Amino acid sequence: MKKELFDFLNTDLQFIRGVGPVLAARFADLLGGRRILDFMLHVPNYVKDRGIIDSVATATPGEVITIMVQVKSVKAGQTFGRRRRPTRITCADKTGKTVVIQFFNTNFLDYWVKKFPIGEWRIVSGKLESGATPTINHPEFVEEPEHADKIPKIQAIYPSGEGITQKTFTNVRDQVFADFDTKLAGADEHIVEFFTALRDVHFARTNTDLLPNADDVIKLAYFELLAHQTAIAISRRSRNDERHRRNVRQKKYELLDKFYASLPFDLTGGQKTVIDEIKTDMARPFPMMRLVQGDVGCGKTMVAMAATIMMAEFGAQTALLAPTDTLAGQHYAKLKPLCDKLGLVCDILTGRDKGVARREKLTSLRSGRTRLVVGTHALFSDDVAYKDLGLVIIDEQHRFGVAQRESLRAKGNNPDVLALSATPIPRTLSMTIYGDMDISIIKEKPAGRIPIKTTKLPISRVGALVEHLKPQIAYGAKVFWVCPLVADSEESDATAAEYRYDELKKYFSCVGLVHGQMPKNERDAVMAKFADRNSDIKILVATTVIEVGIDVPDATIIVIENAERFGLAALHQLRGRVGRGGAQSFCILLYGNNVSPDGLKRLDVLVETDDGFVIAEQDLMMRGVGELLGTRQSGWINYHFVDYREHRDLFKLASRAAADMVSVEPWVRDLMYVFDRTTTLGA
Repeated sequence: MKKELFDFLNTDLQFIRGVGPVLAARFADLLGGRRILDFMLHVPNYVKDRGIIDSVATATPGEVITIMVQVKSVKAGQTFGRRRRPTRITCADKTGKTVVIQFFNTNFLDYWVKKFPIGEWRIVSGKLESGATPTINHPEFVEEPEHADKIPKIQAIYPSGEGITQKTFTNVRDQVFADFDTKLAGADEHIVEFFTALRDVHFARTNTDLLPNADDVIKLAYFELLAHQTAIAISRRSRNDERHRRNVRQKKYELLDKFYASLPFDLTGGQKTVIDEIKTDMARPFPMMRLVQGDVGCGKTMVAMAATIMMAEFGAQTALLAPTDTLAGQHYAKLKPLCDKLGLVCDILTGRDKGVARREKLTSLRSGRTRLVVGTHALFSDDVAYKDLGLVIIDEQHRFGVAQRESLRAKGNNPDVLALSATPIPRTLSMTIYGDMDISIIKEKPAGRIPIKTTKLPISRVGALVEHLKPQIAYGAKVFWVCPLVADSEESDATAAEYRYDELKKYFSCVGLVHGQMPKNERDAVMAKFADRNSDIKILVATTVIEVGIDVPDATIIVIENAERFGLAALHQLRGRVGRGGAQSFCILLYGNNVSPDGLKRLDVLVETDDGFVIAEQDLMMRGVGELLGTRQSGWINYHFVDYREHRDLFKLASRAAADMVSVEPWVRDLMYVFDRTTTLGA
């Protein structure tokens, strides 16, 4: 790849005019990175036509309209207990038809009142609501007539995150592509074709241009699949070459039967089958590369422990990599007692370890005394060395980048790798996505696990739900309450965690709050307090930061507010936060007033089944245009342009092209870099 193009793609977004370090950090949370390249791969979901119309009489409720109106009156909103009365701005269009503009967030009252001086004309753009009086809630644009050009006639709408507006997306997009052709000059024709298609998608003129069967989207999907399938082909070929051959380990100890005898329960048939597969892999002269898929609560941790013990029987060490400090701590708390019974030294290493305590842990690892170390990215820090790292276990493996996984593997001499995933993937896709790995599936759940009862309720029933929770809390129940936003947003009427926290505090004295914008140590402290059986926090209001990484057996109720805004996989993961003890657990899905039929249908799937594989199949079949699988909320492979339903033929073409390559051409390697497919797990 040309140096000028390479350097540009790797430029930090904070250097884009109007972004800066704070917004760049928010982009990093949304995009998984903060380079210009990360932004370019994040394409619009759809476009909005914002051409100006003269009268609401010609508009259809539900569509986005842009209209010039004259302000007639302003009635300020107020908050009364749990009820919020919106600010109502009554206007008239050019034909005299009444149009009401409403704002529900009273925090911005002065701002909006100044935006609409009585008697003045304004151009507003937003969704027209159905009802007796034409109404626009929270218009996305409000401009004076002389500034009409500030409202784009065609606006690309991007999947967004907390604190990032669509105006920011448009600003960044326009700057990124302003002189992009000069940076492409002299590049390989395939690279030019890829980036040209990418630019055209960012500047799509119609929603048809964003469909999976649009020419540009098909090109991008093929290039992405080619990068991925080439990486898989390289990995598959290299797994069994002589460079990776190793001496077959000889057993020194007999620990596995002792481990089985120490358990207060019997392993399921599915767990035993997977353990046997792992045992066979470990006896081979080439490294194991196995993915264990299993639904929430199927017992993957015990399988990981059995693998750790088998490696300890060889006298070697195991490192278990977890995505968060909280999850690492919970693994450690669960596995250390089991190790103690077997005489194995188990330790935990995270970024919090400092000074003497850290040095002692590192010394124990270098000496080989520590047989199992649980931790986060700290496990592959430069100063961490292992005497004989034989097994790397990666929990929630999709949350780690290639470089992170390979950094840990490099600490050993061709160690075995066991990846765990709690996000079931339809069997028809498994080999396509993880073609370089052997795949095990655990479908059974431990005996005695009580199914979670799931119901859906309209948001209008929230008051009754609060009343119902009062006796449950009094009897000792612990409750998760999940909201889609951190704070009230002028761009969304979804419930914010901060608002729900304030509301619940009026009825309960035992409410805690966690979200992604809190300092990490403060967030972890609140989570730990909630998990403590004796703490005074009985209700934890949270965003999806609790989706993975908190285990509270006493939590028996989870409320997911605006559940229609979450994907099926995310809802299933969130539901898995309860049902971990022996008591009956409940999941309540609260849906908003503007829920779509498809949104209700998704919720019905959750009500009807708790089988993660069934849910995954439904997720695959139900996702609409623009909701491509592989987004951050799905937990599947991070595809940007591939639609599993529409691009099945492209999978075959890309796989065949990758397999036929005698050597990888430079432009394909460039694509592999673009999509972070320079290598794959195990390459």
